[in-house]
Amino acid sequence: MAYNKSDLVSKIAQKSNLTKAQAEAAVNAFQDVFVEAMTSGEGLKLTGLFSAERVKRAARTGRNPRTGETIEIPASYGVRISAGSLLKKAVTE
Repeated sequence: MAYNKSDLVSKIAQKSNLTKAQAEAAVNAFQDVFVEAMTSGEGLKLTGLFSAERVKRAARTGRNPRTGETIEIPASYGVRISAGSLLKKAVTE
């Protein structure tokens, strides 16, 4: 089961001795910084936890699976997230 935002806020408040309002403000601030970094094309790195970067996807030719018709898929952006060493170690144990 995945944590949703309110679960995350509760856990952060509990572990850091913050109120839920303060923890929610911190989570919202992190979310804002993360989105701003990805929007501007900058990377974000939390050493040991993860790194994220915006990547360009090239235009390509695809196929409609229902009709078999060839379609052009335009270039776009995506986000690549890589697990850091602490996260990899925690998952493998």
